[in-house]
Amino acid sequence: MRSKLPPLGKVTKAWLGTFAALSVDSLEAQGRPDSVLLPSIVVTATHAPQKSPFLPPVDGTKITSGKKTQVIRLDDMPKIVNHNYRQALAATPGLVLAEDVMPLLSVGYRGLNPYRTQFTQVMKDGIPLTMDMFGYPEAYYTPALDGVDRIEFLHGGASLMYGPQPGGSLNYITHRPRMNKKLVFKPEHTVGSDKLYTTYNSIDGTTGRLGYYGDFHHRQWDGFRKTNSDLGLFSGSGRLILDAASHSRWVLSVDAYTEEHGEAGGLTKATGPNTVNYDTNRNGSSRTNDRFRLERKYASLGWERDFGEETQLTVKGWHRYNYRLSRRQLGGGFGVIPTGPNSIHNAIQLQQFYNEGVDARFRRHWVWNGNVQTIAAGGMLYHTNSPRTDKLGPTPDAKDGPLQQKNVRKNSYVPLFVENRFKMGRFSVTPGVRLENLWQSVNESVNAGKTAAGKPLGDRKEFTFIPLGGIGMEYELVVPASVYANFSQSYRPKLFTEAVPLEPLSVINDDLKEGRSRQFEIGFRGNPTDYASWDVSAFQLDFDNQIGAVSLGSGVTSVQNVGHARHRGVEASVQFDVLWASDVLRGQPNLKRRSTLSVYGNAMLLDAKFVAGPQNGKSPQHAPDFTVRTGTIYSVKNRMKVGLTGTFNGQQFADDNNTANFRVPGYSVWDATAEAAITEKISIQGGVNNLLDRHYYSRIRAEGIDPAYGRNQYLGVSLTL
Repeated sequence: MRSKLPPLGKVTKAWLGTFAALSVDSLEAQGRPDSVLLPSIVVTATHAPQKSPFLPPVDGTKITSGKKTQVIRLDDMPKIVNHNYRQALAATPGLVLAEDVMPLLSVGYRGLNPYRTQFTQVMKDGIPLTMDMFGYPEAYYTPALDGVDRIEFLHGGASLMYGPQPGGSLNYITHRPRMNKKLVFKPEHTVGSDKLYTTYNSIDGTTGRLGYYGDFHHRQWDGFRKTNSDLGLFSGSGRLILDAASHSRWVLSVDAYTEEHGEAGGLTKATGPNTVNYDTNRNGSSRTNDRFRLERKYASLGWERDFGEETQLTVKGWHRYNYRLSRRQLGGGFGVIPTGPNSIHNAIQLQQFYNEGVDARFRRHWVWNGNVQTIAAGGMLYHTNSPRTDKLGPTPDAKDGPLQQKNVRKNSYVPLFVENRFKMGRFSVTPGVRLENLWQSVNESVNAGKTAAGKPLGDRKEFTFIPLGGIGMEYELVVPASVYANFSQSYRPKLFTEAVPLEPLSVINDDLKEGRSRQFEIGFRGNPTDYASWDVSAFQLDFDNQIGAVSLGSGVTSVQNVGHARHRGVEASVQFDVLWASDVLRGQPNLKRRSTLSVYGNAMLLDAKFVAGPQNGKSPQHAPDFTVRTGTIYSVKNRMKVGLTGTFNGQQFADDNNTANFRVPGYSVWDATAEAAITEKISIQGGVNNLLDRHYYSRIRAEGIDPAYGRNQYLGVSLTL
């Protein structure tokens, strides 16, 4: 989008005009008949774009004034290998990572359940990635980090423009074709511990009106567990952009993805027959037959239009198919190898998701009382059709078997939102409203368990209308810093399995309501230069009417609203360049250095408790008292990057009941990475993850403790042709 001439440009233009006039007068005063008045040339200077860790108050069709945001620029870090999100999220407070060595992301927000990032809206270029936004809001797929330019994280209420999720939004902004080259080919190959091999190959450029970007990614790995922890992944994507430099752009994107991995099962601290003990055999496996497979096919078409300097419109339409297949042996327990009569069978579950949607967003600047105001509005049409089948395999590794359950789930979703930034000098206030319209249905056609028990099959249809509101306020100080505050509402609808439980002994409470949340935040942030920034805020998140299962005795469980949790705390982050600070202290802040030594640190202090319901007084799962991340990156411009990152987490529980088996002890872990250019066309990268070989875990599931990866190394090479 074109921008208006900034103040510096106006000053420069006026100064040059005055200088030219004085020069002509001077020549005439000297009586120089041979002097010639040349045509005037106007030079306009503008500020170089600053690489801020925060989004600007207005960004495209988004208004983020008064809201807490974070921009994670992956190119500022040494190359991240094997999707190490400890490094990718190293400078971002508020996110708690439940580490999974497989390519499945689990990130929690301020004490919300991290499993598959289901309380956070996860997007790729503004389009949702989850299997289904509401009925099954799990993000199994995320794009290869090699192809990601940056990740935009909008905390809590800042994400109201994208959805009602209480955990904010993570938006992967992928690379676009470079416009100054016709053809650039970049192959990368990396090998590492436990037979890791990964390759990422991209080709891009612009010729005439057409820009293109294509990539192919493959990763394979044996895993560090003794058996059944292998991984194989293939993905490819393509993008065409027509008229990227104009005011009307078309963007066509397609991608395909498939991965399969073994599920080695959980471990236990207990000892006894058939157990796999974490302390004596942390690399062991309790499952040898469990497998998981994911496939994805996707296409989208977008139109971006700038109507002058004041107005912008974006429209995106997409279709996506997801295939999720799991095969898991029955008869196991917490860290226990499957035994007993059920262990000769496995559960085969296939879920398919057909999604299509259209998203339109509009932004316009307008003037009132001498200040530029901004309005943004938009809406979405979204539909999911999701068949599910469950079969009982006759052997522990069966791929087919008799049908046990069959159902079809559907969602139709039509949200509308509007917000306006009212600016009055240095103060701005941005009220907004979002109208949620959601139609959900689940229809069972086969359920062998219910039929045998004489229970009716489930057939449920519901419509939900929920208005949500939010407001953000910001006061800009004289220095490049501001004070901000915001309030927002959000909600969590019923999942497919909560709308119609599949087990014959599960019932739904008649007055089951959606979960509701409210968030408050106040903060102070600044970014005076590229070399220094800070952000400190206090927050409170109230999450009421959470949905869960309560035992009624005799094996019967009731799905009902089970509690009210309150999450409150403080987040702080700071980053500065040591070499720049040294120059400032010596009175030479404007030196143009080729190297930087960036030091960062961030922390979240969290007090999260259930204040009502069956879990009253207990901590929500994955709500540690503190998380601290720190590190440093030394960079020599265009030549080398060396990074050292550290993560420190306090004790937490991996379940809301706070049972002993699900206690996660506090831990610390360090990673060291490096990337260096040997020539203009050849670079190498390498690193050691878990540098001190800490034995820890941050994820516990029903089948047991999921151990984190010990010390591991990698080395790779990349070319630019």
